[in-house]
Amino acid sequence: MLWYPYTQMRQISELPKMVSGEGVIMHLEDGRSLIDGISSWWAVIHGYNHPALNAALLTQANKFAHVMLGGMTHNPAIDLAAKLVSITPEGLNHVFFSDSGSIGVEVALKMSIQYWKNIGYHGKSKIISLRNGYHGDTFKAMEVSDDSDFTRAFSDVLRRGFILDIPEGGFDADAAVVKVATDKLEALLQREHQNIAAFIVEPIVQCAGGFNIYSPLYLKMARELCTKYNVLFVFDEVATGFGRTGKLFAAEHADVTPDIMILGKALTAGYMGHAATLATSAVFDSFLGDNYEKALMHGPTFMANPLACAVALQSISIIEEERYLRKIEKIQSIIREQFDTFTSPAIVAKRSIGAIGALEMKDVACLSGFREFSQQHGVWLRPIGNVLYLMPPYIISEKELLTILQVMRDWVQQIK
Repeated sequence: MLWYPYTQMRQISELPKMVSGEGVIMHLEDGRSLIDGISSWWAVIHGYNHPALNAALLTQANKFAHVMLGGMTHNPAIDLAAKLVSITPEGLNHVFFSDSGSIGVEVALKMSIQYWKNIGYHGKSKIISLRNGYHGDTFKAMEVSDDSDFTRAFSDVLRRGFILDIPEGGFDADAAVVKVATDKLEALLQREHQNIAAFIVEPIVQCAGGFNIYSPLYLKMARELCTKYNVLFVFDEVATGFGRTGKLFAAEHADVTPDIMILGKALTAGYMGHAATLATSAVFDSFLGDNYEKALMHGPTFMANPLACAVALQSISIIEEERYLRKIEKIQSIIREQFDTFTSPAIVAKRSIGAIGALEMKDVACLSGFREFSQQHGVWLRPIGNVLYLMPPYIISEKELLTILQVMRDWVQQIK
């Protein structure tokens, strides 16, 4: 029996079975078709069965599908690393590949902790993270995620660091409100900086933890404080990277460069698992030495898989050549216009940015039965807790997007 994720298998019911896809449409075995409203866990940004991505994959497969990166190299890896350096915030000059976003986070945290040891600091091993944050399901990633259904089974063995609140007020929060949050960060750093290796955040938007949006000013001020108190600043852009927030990377909203950045999900447009952990030259140089003691002793088997690298390069070309940020701007305007028309006593908050829209409901019960409802109306959406959200592929048409939003509207407006 296939064991499904995030599922109580005793309660599992018959699942829809996808047999093919085209654009934003998922074709099912029973003859139904669904509009994908969440980009298959936020990765399938160009939709399904994209001819240019298919061609890139097949071209590389006809050369070689995989080769170890240990003691060997290849052009797709070299070219993708160079491309990522050129499009990410200035100063992120070095790229370490891995096979999933969660592993990319593990790599970033290992880099952060070993960095301080390599330059002669001892005891700097704790990590600051944000309440409601989510960074993946592997162990160190769970340690820097907030306590939730994702981590609760392991709460007795996780060695957590420090958790802070994001500033209130959303993206446009007043500077005084943001300062309240950064004052708490500075107080913690004053007290504990000698024990802290890094501060990890999902910049601008916390996705799996509730789609909470916060001010870029917080990132600017946190950047300054991390530098002041000798703490690395780490951006987990696994979910936010490649345009999801309206900028190519969420870091651009604040015009700051983190010490380390993690990319995944949309990196390969949903074609296969792959991730990248980028670091500044200061971080990279700390691992240089005459022996393995200073080296980063980490090497996933499928890091820099040539197929993944080839698809990622093609995906980035499509984003650039077809001006995807304009498409995302249009998606944002439609989501916001439609959200303004949603009325229901069950809605606690409406949040949107870029190609993300989220409705926080008063409780989980408000969404009981929604998945079945959405499928009956030709849409694939999957709420997280008490949050009903959409993160569609960027190629979605206005008609398809409005269909998704209409299904959301019909559901929330019938809740008493």
